[in-house]
Amino acid sequence: MSASDLITAAITSPTVTEEVKPEEGLDLPWQVVVHNDPVNLMSYVTMTFQKVFGYPREKAEMHMLEVHRLGRSILWTGVRERAELFVQQLHGYLLLATIERTT
Repeated sequence: MSASDLITAAITSPTVTEEVKPEEGLDLPWQVVVHNDPVNLMSYVTMTFQKVFGYPREKAEMHMLEVHRLGRSILWTGVRERAELFVQQLHGYLLLATIERTT
């Protein structure tokens, strides 16, 4: 078989491989968790939740108080890429935030 025959065969019958997703699964539900810190004012945290998540003041205050009293609050649940974006935005406001996989 000549080189041109090999090229023609490769073009007409390509090898198809199946993409395998990592075990962590990008489509599993993920939670955005904000953790308490002794630095930021309560009003600043409330304002940040309003800006990042678009929450009304009452809901943002409820989450802020949960962070203050319990040390953490789950602010959002959904796909991983969006959760990572929210965490990055919260870090931009100097809040301590993480993502966790739901069970």
